[in-house]
Amino acid sequence: MFKKVLIANRGEIAMRIIRACRELGIKTVAVHSDVDAGALHVRFADEAICIGPAPSALSYLNIPNIISAAEITAADAIHPGYGFLSENAEFAKVVERCRLKFIGPNPGAMERWGDKVRAREAAVVFGLPLLPGSDVLQSAADAEREAERVGYPVMLKARGGGGGRGMRVVRNRGEIGRSFESATAEAMNAFKNPELFLERFVERPRHIEFQVLADNHGQVWALGERECSLQRRNQKLVEEAPSPAMTQELRDKMGDLIRKAVLETGYTTLGTMEFLMDEDGSLYFMEMNTRVQVEHPVTEMVTGLDLVVEQIRAAAGERLELPDTRSWRFRGHAIECRVMAEDPERFVPWPGRITEYHPPGGAGVRVDSGVFGGYTVPSTYDSLLAKVIVSAPSRGQALARMRRALAEFIVGGIRTNIPFHLRLLEDPEVVEGRMTTRTVERLLAAKVSASS
Repeated sequence: MFKKVLIANRGEIAMRIIRACRELGIKTVAVHSDVDAGALHVRFADEAICIGPAPSALSYLNIPNIISAAEITAADAIHPGYGFLSENAEFAKVVERCRLKFIGPNPGAMERWGDKVRAREAAVVFGLPLLPGSDVLQSAADAEREAERVGYPVMLKARGGGGGRGMRVVRNRGEIGRSFESATAEAMNAFKNPELFLERFVERPRHIEFQVLADNHGQVWALGERECSLQRRNQKLVEEAPSPAMTQELRDKMGDLIRKAVLETGYTTLGTMEFLMDEDGSLYFMEMNTRVQVEHPVTEMVTGLDLVVEQIRAAAGERLELPDTRSWRFRGHAIECRVMAEDPERFVPWPGRITEYHPPGGAGVRVDSGVFGGYTVPSTYDSLLAKVIVSAPSRGQALARMRRALAEFIVGGIRTNIPFHLRLLEDPEVVEGRMTTRTVERLLAAKVSASS
């Protein structure tokens, strides 16, 4: 097992990793920018090192500074969390070349699954269902030809990333040139890779993802699915497990396909395979995220596993002692809401000083957070403040518990999206489990219409 882990991240995920390491008896090193000197993860880690000024490119994305921090503190492993360098295969290679352990998949597996085009090729090999799509597009004219072949509407997608960036829905030939240009620029800015591909666009899909865990001893677990359909501009807001749309038969079938693909590509530790479900209930592979997901706690709540602990154990080369996937059955229902520092009406970031902070509690309520009363939310980074996760015996009870928890969550001094979450959780599509990736968009459009 590792003796000391450097956490190349910040906020709530850094705190989550610190807690896992502490339970395993592992010392931790926090890295931080100058604006994060008073952050919670800096307070709770055993050691902390400043790696640069506020801009991410000069701190949390600064590979030489992160490696130097690991060497100075004699860390023997680096955990990247999510975002920042977590899916950067070159970073993983540098970590290994410096005789440190990267807590994630090996660089080769990361490159294969992290590259969206290569991941589609792998999906074909292993029998994962795919939407009709293209290879890398060479130009706007190439995109036009491929769109005509696949059939409108199509989705342009960045080869090198995700998170909603570098994505454009194109509904007709007249939109393709402008959309290709803007998506290329956004992909280059976000991922330093301007390449795009396209696939058929499903108008009202559900977004379903499957949690994967694998060790270095040929063992792979598919730990069921999460429903992630409630999103705005391809950014997830609410996640739950299990999905109201999933049957046990489909879960087992997809689990078998996923385990085979993961095993045969040599993938290890945590990963998430993402799918679209169309109106007929058919699933189509989209991509694989080669890291721990923001929404991993809902899977933890319904399986009883500590996924970050198991991720660290797998990276350390331990043989995981878990039951066979087919014997897993979800225990109740779990829901997660992402609480953001933003205006709940206009969805613009709302940084500033938190004057009062009272997270909810009670039976079946968990809060993962990296903030506290008196903390100043910087404008430099993602606006995520906390994740509220609830579990209950049934979905209806979980919804009621989440509404109760959000209603007692007090954050003073700044605005948050809690009021919007409360509206969303009362929407009939959500209550009845009929949500799609268009639900939030419809809700917002209805509000605008009602106020005009």
